Amino acid sequence: MEISIFGMGYVGAVSAGCLAANGHKIIGVDPVRSKVDLINQGQAPIIEKDIGNYIAEGAKSGFLQATTNAREAVEQTEISFVCVGTPSLLNGNLDLSSIRRVCENIGNAIKKKSGRHVVVVRSTVLPGTMRDVIIPTLEKASGKKAGENFGVCNNPEFLREGTAVYDFYNPPKTVIGEIDSFSGDLLASLYEKLDAPLIRTDLETAEMVKYVDNCWHALKVGFANEIGNICKAIGADGHRVMDIFCKDTKLNLSPYYMKPGFAFGGSCLPKDLRALTYKARSLDLDLPILNNILVSNARQIEKGLQMILEKGSKKVGVLGVSFKAGTDDLRESPIVEVIERLLGKGYDIKIYDQNVNLAKLVGANRDYILNYIPHISRIMVRSIDEILQHADTIVVGNKSDEFSNILDKVTFGQVVVDLVRICDQPSTENEYDGICW
Repeated sequence: MEISIFGMGYVGAVSAGCLAANGHKIIGVDPVRSKVDLINQGQAPIIEKDIGNYIAEGAKSGFLQATTNAREAVEQTEISFVCVGTPSLLNGNLDLSSIRRVCENIGNAIKKKSGRHVVVVRSTVLPGTMRDVIIPTLEKASGKKAGENFGVCNNPEFLREGTAVYDFYNPPKTVIGEIDSFSGDLLASLYEKLDAPLIRTDLETAEMVKYVDNCWHALKVGFANEIGNICKAIGADGHRVMDIFCKDTKLNLSPYYMKPGFAFGGSCLPKDLRALTYKARSLDLDLPILNNILVSNARQIEKGLQMILEKGSKKVGVLGVSFKAGTDDLRESPIVEVIERLLGKGYDIKIYDQNVNLAKLVGANRDYILNYIPHISRIMVRSIDEILQHADTIVVGNKSDEFSNILDKVTFGQVVVDLVRICDQPSTENEYDGICW
């Protein structure tokens, strides 16, 4: 394939060298003449393991060359990668000046081109940038329509400095955000020999993935450091503790707990967080990540409450009140907190939970229900049908299987507020509202 790569910095130079080594004809584009000259002389413009050899071989074989002429590069290629920097501004937003300028140059070149061209953005950009900035800039400069006259994709990179060449050939995943299948097919063909999951999705999801990855990596570093600070203060080996922690790939290092939804609760997580952060305070340790987990959890409870209040009706039915489906445990259940606050605002509420109904009669939580939340006990009903007959707003509070078809049972005028993603339907304006989807 004939490919132009705009930006001969870290991502662009690595991509250029590796794609040339794969047998593609690469034209690197950069406004800095010294970078262009280095590449044409077979020298890498960056310091990175192995890339110098790849660029030297590419230049020698003729598969890699560089230029400052954007129009010439677009005219000679069928696909353009945008790999320019998006540095931070003082307010934390991204400086998109370089990416705008490159897109204007590519658009002007596309205007003169008869064949279909595909523009692939590898630069890290915030969700919405493709549709709000990049596509409009390309369309204005070219006078053509994205998805019809030329293609556009977002293709985030997952390269680590020091192992970038290895990571190019061994990525954890390949993500393609596309607006048309032709462009996605062309881009996917570049990666068909890589042993990695290939995910083709919408632009916004592809843009978001890179930020989720990096924020998660940053959170892991901060979390491990805070645990290490506690360990040192109490005389434990933080590395040994985290080594043991990482042995658990069922819960700790796994997809478990990694789906957006409602707040956590139960007898363990809130209690243990409070205890450990208390211990840290007694040791005069400031641990902002651990200290703010419960704060973040409280915000999610607030969000769930606000969703219900915004529906406008005071007739509310709640399906599932235990903190987890399949249990009768109401201790620190976040949905119980929501119910109590709604009751305080004068809402007419009925609740249904098969397991809690049983617990009210014989279960281990009988005393807790009767002694600590008797007002909730009095508004419990014995069937889903009673909830449907009573409520205008139906709240799904846990993921019990018996609630899975609730959308098939609601009638006109009823709205479902889903806190657990009981189904895969996206939120709609009227009948269904998911807390994080």
